[in-house]
Amino acid sequence: MTTAQKIAEIETEMMRTQKNKATSYHLGLLKAKLAKLKREMIDSSSKKGGGTQEGFEVSKSGDSRIGMIGFPSVGKSTLLTKLTGVFSKIAAYEFTTLTCIPGVLQHKGAKIQLLDLPGIIEGAKDGKGRGKQVIAVARTCNLILIVLDATRPMVHKKIIERELEGFGIRLNKQPPQIEFKKRDKGGITISRTHDAPRLDDETIKAILREYKINNCDINLKCDATDEDLIDVIEGNRKYIPCLYVMNKIDDITLEELNVLDKIPHYVPISAFLEWNLDELVERIWDYLDLIRIYTKPKGLEPDYNAPVILQRKFSTITDFCNKLHKNMIKDFRYALVWGASVKYNPQKVGKDHQLLDEDIVQIVKKI
Repeated sequence: MTTAQKIAEIETEMMRTQKNKATSYHLGLLKAKLAKLKREMIDSSSKKGGGTQEGFEVSKSGDSRIGMIGFPSVGKSTLLTKLTGVFSKIAAYEFTTLTCIPGVLQHKGAKIQLLDLPGIIEGAKDGKGRGKQVIAVARTCNLILIVLDATRPMVHKKIIERELEGFGIRLNKQPPQIEFKKRDKGGITISRTHDAPRLDDETIKAILREYKINNCDINLKCDATDEDLIDVIEGNRKYIPCLYVMNKIDDITLEELNVLDKIPHYVPISAFLEWNLDELVERIWDYLDLIRIYTKPKGLEPDYNAPVILQRKFSTITDFCNKLHKNMIKDFRYALVWGASVKYNPQKVGKDHQLLDEDIVQIVKKI
């Protein structure tokens, strides 16, 4: 029996199994087996690939990277052209884009790499079409735009989410607050600093046995599920923000648009008519969570034309110095900061100071 057949067999059994407290142990075991098989399939397929796939080796550039994913002919190529000026072949039939087309979106001084990925098909995570390469590139992105055709069934949204989930991508989620540490001996220790009624000790131990883990410490700091625990054990999940871009809204009625408006993380647009593209760009900026830091050479005015772009979660003075030059931190003495992150303007700060959007920084080096 092939790995794909084993996966299908387990998925069928999971669909047949009624979800309740009595079956949680059995389902947890099945999910662990399924996660292991999917990892094996992904690993074996990447080894069989034998070399790079033409058009998919796009080097990362700019301040951030966005991947556009969608079914064929949903308007990704048109959207790339409108946002970046890069021409991507467009036609009225499916599978026009066969390789990864990069462009650069410039906004608020940031250079954001935008990738038009080939149209995804159902079964991509299992090796159909070029879906596996598409999703592999998506794992390297800071934001995913799932582009959907507003005139087509919302089932496409579910299919793409399932394909990405199968490849270890978690959309608009945070890593579960579970501490997991393997040991050489001492057995399994389970502690809880938060109520987790959905995950009992018996299910935890069954999942650990499936992974042949007999000695470890587990601390549940959230109301975790069996899938959360499996994700932590696997250790290769990617947690990526996602926007659902509903294209071709010029082809639907206002009533239909009001229904779509209930979808979380959604932006309605018409790429062809350039409707609501400004709103999309602003939402992209918000979801990337970037900040602008202006440099100020000694005795000169701040440079407002070329901000240093940082991710908000990595925006200390150290991060700022490393973005400018990897050796700058070695000669760092202190920094003068003007802006919202300090009480006084200017204020002398150290390398661990946390910067905020549109702060002005002057670096003072060692003599």
